[in-house]
This record gives sequence, structure tokens and C-alpha cells, in this order.
Amino acid sequence: MLSSFVRTGLAVVTLGMCHFAASAGEGTLDERPQWSTHFQSNGQPITGTVAIVDTRTTPPAAACFNHERATTRFSPASTFKIPHTLIALDAGVVRDEFEVIEWDGVERSHTPWNQNQTLRSAMRHSTVWVYERIAAKVGIAKEQTYLEKINYGNRTTRGAMPFWIEGDLSISAAEQITFLRKLHTNSLPFSEAHQRLVKDLMIVEAGKEYILRAKSGWNGQLGWWVGWIELPSGTVFFALNIDTPNGMADLPARERITRNILNSLNALPINNR
Repeated sequence: MLSSFVRTGLAVVTLGMCHFAASAGEGTLDERPQWSTHFQSNGQPITGTVAIVDTRTTPPAAACFNHERATTRFSPASTFKIPHTLIALDAGVVRDEFEVIEWDGVERSHTPWNQNQTLRSAMRHSTVWVYERIAAKVGIAKEQTYLEKINYGNRTTRGAMPFWIEGDLSISAAEQITFLRKLHTNSLPFSEAHQRLVKDLMIVEAGKEYILRAKSGWNGQLGWWVGWIELPSGTVFFALNIDTPNGMADLPARERITRNILNSLNALPINNR
């Protein structure tokens, strides 16, 4: 689906021994080598990382699998739709979740993209052409200003378009969690109404005692799943990325690995899909 968007360049961020800027201050991600059992497919290891911050404890428990990779920056791919939606709303290029974004009539390989969209459907179906149009309307200079304002990853719009897939923009799993924690508390430099709206668009599923908000991403080589689970006892944030050498066949592993780890932490009902 995104084979034309493959990017080979990766950037590494030096953050020390898994230190990252959490919303409440500096934190340390403790290694969880036992989570390696979840990074398997048909008996073969899957190369990747996951970072978890569990606020059900005081102070929050922060852990990861694969220290080095947890602080390595990669293309955010479609996880960038989270901040990009905030940018679109703040810049006024999209009014709200009800505004119809007209399809350009170009047939694309992913059928749900071949129709009119709203922010809700574009988030659900990860409709790249919608966000390419948003970027064109916002303008690269203003996009750059927003990235610096929210301190997102390496804060660059350089490289090929779309810059969040083929360009040089990159972010680590640890940095994803830092950003998500700010969004969760409406602490980003956007209106509270827009932050609440984006969080609503991120809802994947909900039960009587939990809400799961998340966004996937894929650039052809690397897959993401980032988000958080809201529970009565607190919120658990997660950011996972894996290599996808087998293309789309590897994509289900993003959710499977994350959900299994969250299950092991009693952070998600065991009977979730």
C-alpha cells in the first residue's frame, strides 16, 4: 500500500541510557528483557522496541524492551497524523471533524481512500492524500514552525514529500510517549478543544472501565503503534516500532505484541480483540 513511500534513512538520537523528557520531568526507561518472548513470529525473532509508561504507580513506572532502539529516531509515518491533525485545526485548513474533504478522484490501492473523507475517516483509514493536502495548505515553512513549537522528534520538514514518511522527520519511541503524555493532559500549545477532538479521533476501542486511544504507522520498512489506555487507576502509555521485512504481512504484529505486553501488565482486558 505504501511501497512508494519506503525510506531507507534512519536517524539516531543520543539521549543517554534511555533517559527521556516525561511530562512530569526526567524519567528512565528500565529494560524488560522478558518482553523478548512477545517479539516472536512463528518462532522467529521480530526486530523492534516498545516503551511503556504506567502512571498507575507513584512515581510512574517506565520500562522498555531494547534500550538502544527505544531512543533511536525513525520516520513517524502515519503516527504523525496525531500532531498533524492538531496543526490542521490550529492553522484553520480544516474546520472540524465534520468538514468533508473531497476526494480528488485518483484511484489508490487502498479502497477506503477512494472516497470523500473527514478527519475521523482519515485518521481511521490513515488516508495519506488528506494529510498531503493539509501539508500543502499549511505550507512547509509553517509546518516547520509547528514542529519546533511542539518539539517533535528532530523537528525537520527536510527531504522528500510527504516529509513524515519519505522525508527526514524522525522520532523515537521514548519521544513519542513524551508527546502523548502532553496530549493526554491537554498540555500541548494548541487549544484544549482541538486536543480533546484529536483524542476523540484516536479512540480504537472502549469498555466499561477502559478507553484505548492509538494510531498506527508504516513507511514500508518500519511499523508503529502508539497510544495509551485510560483506566480508573491511571493511564498506561505505549510506543512500539518493529521492522517489517515481509511488508504488510508483518503489520498485525504491531498490535499483537503491544496488546500481549499490556495484557501481561493487567493494563488491557485479556479478551480484547
